[in-house]
Amino acid sequence: MEIKEVIGIDASKLTLDCCLHNRGEEEVFDNTLADIGIMVAWALDTSGVRKEKLLFVFEYTGLYTHQLIQYLGGNGYLFHVVPGLEIKRSLGIARGKEDRVDAKRIALYGYRVREEVKIYKMPGESLESMKRLMSMRRKLVAQRAGHITTLGEQERILGQGMQKVLLRVQQELIATLDVQISTIEKELDRIIGQDPELKNLQRLLTSIKGISEVTARFLIVYTVGFTAFKTWRKFASYCGIAPFPYRSGTSIKGRTKVSHLANKEGKTLLNLCASSAIQCNPEMKTYYERRVEQGKNKMSTLNVIRNKLLARAFAVVGRVHHMSIQWGIYPEL
Repeated sequence: MEIKEVIGIDASKLTLDCCLHNRGEEEVFDNTLADIGIMVAWALDTSGVRKEKLLFVFEYTGLYTHQLIQYLGGNGYLFHVVPGLEIKRSLGIARGKEDRVDAKRIALYGYRVREEVKIYKMPGESLESMKRLMSMRRKLVAQRAGHITTLGEQERILGQGMQKVLLRVQQELIATLDVQISTIEKELDRIIGQDPELKNLQRLLTSIKGISEVTARFLIVYTVGFTAFKTWRKFASYCGIAPFPYRSGTSIKGRTKVSHLANKEGKTLLNLCASSAIQCNPEMKTYYERRVEQGKNKMSTLNVIRNKLLARAFAVVGRVHHMSIQWGIYPEL
């Protein structure tokens, strides 16, 4: 694949600032579905290259890039979605911030890596719906936890006899959030239940002692059905549980540790799974106790178990996927 032109796009709530790298042409479009079509036509006409030679590059900004991704993916255009931190670090020290300048920087980044980028592949509609629902569930769970903590402190300090209205309102809020979280859980179950492949993936993952339904859904969505990451080690790095050395020459000899650049939700879920596995899985419990008795750090041992669970998840799915290709079936447990 030979990319002859790269268009960098800085997407905000209302506008798309665009820059063609080679031509140096810049333009601003409204961030609407109609104007996205106009932007694409402008990029093709101005660049003078064919559709298959033009690469669109932009940062992922949630809802602000949703229509852009849907349009480009639905019409077969080549595009690469990249974390903003990756662009920032790749271009060295940069001062100030302006959308027009950011679009130029994104175009420069895209042109530099154009021959090695991984073209974005659209996830299925079910996975997209699940990702949005899981995002809402995460927010509701955080809100509920905040109200529960506040309510507990108020009951302890104020007592049941004081500020009855204040306490009742928060109790009702917690009950309402419980209902809404349950509604989202049921919708997630419905989406998985009507898709045989997703249903089978969830069944396989939850068969591993320690992996809950919540974690199984996270793994399915963020690995795009175990297609976005070639190995479990790459996904472990994405979740921030892969240890990296910190050494240089003879003077710097730091301890091996995980990176803070990670999907914190995945790290938290896998941590809960590891703690659960120690309780319900005799093999993991024995392994944990043996390492601790040997003087190993408890948290590093817990991290090893997180990696073991993730490796098993990828192994189970990989084995069944191989069988499905070989025999054309999805075997039941």
